[in-house]
Amino acid sequence: MGQKIKLIALDLDGTLLTDEKKITQNTMKILKRASELGVIIVIATGRPFMGIPEELRTLEGIRYAMSSNGAKIMDMKNHCIIMEHLLSADLAVKMLEIGNHYDALQEVYFEDQGYVDEAKMKQLAKYHHNPNMWEYFKSTRKQVPDIMTLAKEKNQDMDKVQMLFADLSERDAAWKEIEKVEGVTQVDSLGYNIEINAAGVNKGVKLLEFGAKLGIRREEIMACGDGQNDVTMIQMAGFGVAMGNAIDAVKNVADYVTDTNEQEGVAKAIQKFILEGGSEC
Repeated sequence: MGQKIKLIALDLDGTLLTDEKKITQNTMKILKRASELGVIIVIATGRPFMGIPEELRTLEGIRYAMSSNGAKIMDMKNHCIIMEHLLSADLAVKMLEIGNHYDALQEVYFEDQGYVDEAKMKQLAKYHHNPNMWEYFKSTRKQVPDIMTLAKEKNQDMDKVQMLFADLSERDAAWKEIEKVEGVTQVDSLGYNIEINAAGVNKGVKLLEFGAKLGIRREEIMACGDGQNDVTMIQMAGFGVAMGNAIDAVKNVADYVTDTNEQEGVAKAIQKFILEGGSEC
């Protein structure tokens, strides 16, 4: 491509983080070296902002975070919102009503925090099929007696609604039901969940909008990801990098496939295309 990379967008789970939800010391050093070259590093995750590990929120060289699949972009240095595109309170309640038709753990994200029913949290293993996510989930969610009551009492626009399903056939049925609702967009990142944002919100669209706000062209953006909610970002970035552990849908639209998240694939891609490649790919 011969384009200088000025911005790197990095997914977290299955990408920047290991399976144990850690970031290696070597990867942190690579990120710092890239930032010292003037490259802007953006966390681009489906997690709520408070679900981003504190070590990344405070890591020198990482200033921006795109949370909830692009619903919100934060300047972590100045503690302010740069861009946001929220799901209306009415649509959020409608999504929860649909979710109530099924055996699902539902959660809502607003004010950068995830909220979940305390009764469902007691059965977390039933709904969250990946044991590596359990500790993260328990430590970052606030439990409430009833999530629907909370949503109605708050009556405010939200970042995202998420549903985690015990049974995949129920997930598929819910997916079809949600598809009929105007004003929302849905994606999954785990294979057994549904993430619901306002229509038009996805990592790819919001990444390019943010880049334009900074004066950075599509061709100057590199993105790394592994899951279904990363497809638009990998496809729309000037240089899309799929993890070695990525699903085929991500690999099929990527410009390059790096190593797995367990083998520091992000660090290796940055080393190859930014540090050794003179910021060109």
